[in-house]
Amino acid sequence: MADSFPLTWELDLLYPNPESSEFRRLIDGLRSTLQSLADESELPAVADSADVVMTWAEFLERYAEVQAEFASLNSFVGCHAAADAANKTFQRYEGELSAFGPLLAQIQTNVEFALQAATDQLLDAFIAAEPRLTENAFFLMTARGSAALRLPKEQELLAADLAVDGLHAWGRLYDRLSGELRVRVMERGELVEKSPGQVTLESSERSVRENNFFAANKAWATIAETCADSLNHIAGSRLSKYRRLGVDHLAVPLHLNRMTRETLDTMWRTIGERKSCLVDYLQKKVELLGVERLAWWDLQAPLATVSAVGESKLTYDAACGQTIDAFAEFSPKLGDFAQMAIENRWIEVEDRPGKRQGGFCTDVTTRGQSRIFMTFTGTVDGMSTLAHELGHAYHSYLLRDRPLLLRDYPMNLAETASTFAEAVLGENRLAASTSPHTRLQLLDQMLSDAVAFLMNIHARFLFDDALHSERAAGELPTERLSELMADSQRRAYLDVLSDDGWNPLFWVSKLHFYIADWPFYNFPYTFGYLLSLGTFSLARASDGFPAQFDEFLIATGCRSAESAVQNSFGYDLREPDFWNRSLDVVEARVSHFLELAKGV
Repeated sequence: MADSFPLTWELDLLYPNPESSEFRRLIDGLRSTLQSLADESELPAVADSADVVMTWAEFLERYAEVQAEFASLNSFVGCHAAADAANKTFQRYEGELSAFGPLLAQIQTNVEFALQAATDQLLDAFIAAEPRLTENAFFLMTARGSAALRLPKEQELLAADLAVDGLHAWGRLYDRLSGELRVRVMERGELVEKSPGQVTLESSERSVRENNFFAANKAWATIAETCADSLNHIAGSRLSKYRRLGVDHLAVPLHLNRMTRETLDTMWRTIGERKSCLVDYLQKKVELLGVERLAWWDLQAPLATVSAVGESKLTYDAACGQTIDAFAEFSPKLGDFAQMAIENRWIEVEDRPGKRQGGFCTDVTTRGQSRIFMTFTGTVDGMSTLAHELGHAYHSYLLRDRPLLLRDYPMNLAETASTFAEAVLGENRLAASTSPHTRLQLLDQMLSDAVAFLMNIHARFLFDDALHSERAAGELPTERLSELMADSQRRAYLDVLSDDGWNPLFWVSKLHFYIADWPFYNFPYTFGYLLSLGTFSLARASDGFPAQFDEFLIATGCRSAESAVQNSFGYDLREPDFWNRSLDVVEARVSHFLELAKGV
């Protein structure tokens, strides 16, 4: 194991720097290739003909390669732009690559419409006629289903064209504004400016947490009006299309996540029936923190009773070491992967100004690698984020030898690998601890995650649902957006916080609401969290589980969410059984926490 792990990532080995002439030629070449492919994408309808079969097989091969190159270059530019948020060259390339969207949409639309009219029998025979079609059967079947959520072809192509300077431009505007935002906070008696991602609510001192919260919200308030415009127009653009398709605002996100409304409703209903146990945890935390009632800035606070355990700042080297060791104990393959990714500089964690907020893992498919972006601030939560993002990277790594068109997986299944990796780290730390105080702290962190996934994410879902419902009648002012957010938080958190302790401006600061490509960037997190807990509980009963879990992750590229789980683990997600199994884990952790807290 390395003595000191690198804090910054290696990007230059992937592609030439975006500020170089070589990169300019790459982008120009991609544009030319995409244009040629778009011109060739008027494919013949599916037919029992050798010529038609060969035309499709050759086209899909080229399409997969070009799509992979576009996605990889887009990820590469996104990495540079996240690490240097004010760089105008990187911002321009983000816009330029976004402008390739209509060409990609043209290709995808033509493929889907050419498949749309085929009967099941004809499509089955067509796919069986050529090995290159057979290996991509799931892609072809899914593409045919996607056509049902398309406007007539000419309208669809026009909508994709308009989205460059509409839907996607509003998302890029938010990225620019949030990336340039600075928060003025007091540090050692002086006012300093920090990026939003550098300002945390994890201090053991309540006054620091509260001041950071209000300082951050003061900064976010300065761009709230523009963010409201962005959010209104992102939602409005989607709703205009949904209205013409005759579908509600959940049809597309459910399709993108390859899951049914029945599964989503069952998940939320089961959560609603059982998450009151988290209120017991939060009420006990009130006592341990010595406050009258919790506020938003207390939710991530370390427990005062165990402050001696958590006061020292966690080094990045220690965080990497603990993560690698925990992964290796579960699966040597996972541990080796984590060490390789960290040592080979796949990860950017340096705590410095000028970076965008948040964290992500992005694939560079053409290179068989991923890159992880985050800001490590010396906290245990940061170590959990590291494990989370490494879980994403491992998922992609397992799919690296699959056909290019079968390496894509929906967000809800993507979040399973990442939250499973967090669970592996958390359970490992809990099992290794002999101190009741340390165990209490670890359980607090685990239950804080449960609050995030079962309450915070639920609040985001409720807000998104209300936003899209009301936006159908017209634009919402900032005041109304804040009202919806506060109401959603009260409902999702079972009104457990103090009257003045909510965060009505959360809709401004949470970048997930502004991701143009993924509507409802929320419920997949809860889905993945519970799926990871349920599967983790299965792992305890099976020595061969790591290999079984790897096979499940590979299946996410070629099955629906329900099918992948049913085939791998034997559970029907439309029924409450699996979700209850997952929530049993949460409830057991609450009981363990309350028992340990008696001795404090």
